[in-house]
Amino acid sequence: MATLAPDVTLTAAAAARVATIAERQGKPAILRLSVEGGGCSGFQYKFGLAEVPEPGDAIVETDGVRLLVDDMSLDLVRGAQVDFVDNLGGAHFAVINPNAASGCGCGTSFSV
Repeated sequence: MATLAPDVTLTAAAAARVATIAERQGKPAILRLSVEGGGCSGFQYKFGLAEVPEPGDAIVETDGVRLLVDDMSLDLVRGAQVDFVDNLGGAHFAVINPNAASGCGCGTSFSV
């Protein structure tokens, strides 16, 4: 059974970007965030569109867009905010993670 995860947030900017991408691809507006081993700092964030929540997923909803986080990844991103940044450095989803002790320059990997 999926659970609501008020301790992970999805910003309005990120929700709007997910909705745009999902509409272009004809998919539901559901973004999955997972954490995998690897990257230059030990762990890396992985984003992808999902069709449906999986059992055990934590679910956050912002402006009709859902963010899914599996139970194992949730421990590493609890309290985090998922945002969409569009600046001179490029456009990308960013995770502001209070659990990360350090991160890499590109912002896609971290250590705890």
